[in-house]
Amino acid sequence: MTEPDWNRARAFLATAEVGSLSAAARRLGLTQPTLSRQVAALEAELGILLFERIGKKLVLTEAGESLLEHARAMGEAALAMGFAASGRAQAIEGRVTISATDGYAAYLLPQIAARIRREAPQVTLVIVASNSLSDLQRREADIAIRHVRPEGDNLIGRLVRESTAHFYASRPWLARHGHPASPADIAPEDFIGFERSERFVDFMRGLGTRATVEGFRLVSESSVAAWEMVKAGLGVGLMSREIAGRAQDVVELFPDLDPPRFPVWLVTHRELRTSRRIRLVYEILVEELVRG
Repeated sequence: MTEPDWNRARAFLATAEVGSLSAAARRLGLTQPTLSRQVAALEAELGILLFERIGKKLVLTEAGESLLEHARAMGEAALAMGFAASGRAQAIEGRVTISATDGYAAYLLPQIAARIRREAPQVTLVIVASNSLSDLQRREADIAIRHVRPEGDNLIGRLVRESTAHFYASRPWLARHGHPASPADIAPEDFIGFERSERFVDFMRGLGTRATVEGFRLVSESSVAAWEMVKAGLGVGLMSREIAGRAQDVVELFPDLDPPRFPVWLVTHRELRTSRRIRLVYEILVEELVRG
């Protein structure tokens, strides 16, 4: 019996997981015709039909369903081999991908990246700025800065610090509106929000504000965009102290207010800690993030 070609099996697995050839091709960095040929070649090789088209989606046949777990096992084995190979690379050179929120990526990582460039000039840093969690198990990142405890048997995490968020406004905004004595003194429309939802309103009201869903006039899911609007004098916003401390002409409004707290975790895959380049980047990140 001929053993299935991994490239064909990988094309089948990606298509089964996302449900379309175009999305699977994007995931694997292939053209759609190339991926389609690989799936068709696997079907010819195995002598079975793996997918049927229903509307615009590809749906697994019964035969395809029966092979899916085997393809996943092949994928996990290939990833494990990749992890093992990366972990044993002893040269301090090559690519290291760091995933972080857009705020950390924009305001904290450039200074840290400068130190990494000095100490490891042959390392290529790739910064993934995303407010969603990158999947380290699937090598979307080598190292992730997260605000939630990592989950997964193959992941190792280090709680590097507990951060706090505070209300800030620019000096021009304070010149126009005066310095509020408490969060309740700020009009709901003067807050810059991260989302326009009851959940976020409940959070803000828990900090003593009079926030309402309808009251938010400026909203962005991007903490970078929200913070730049605060710095531009468009309103009052929340930001972590380590980011706000790097801005000029921005004032913390209520220093005595008990602030919301959130953890800062540094996470990597267990195998990757044996890679010298990833271990070096990891340790630099620990030192710099602890320092704030």
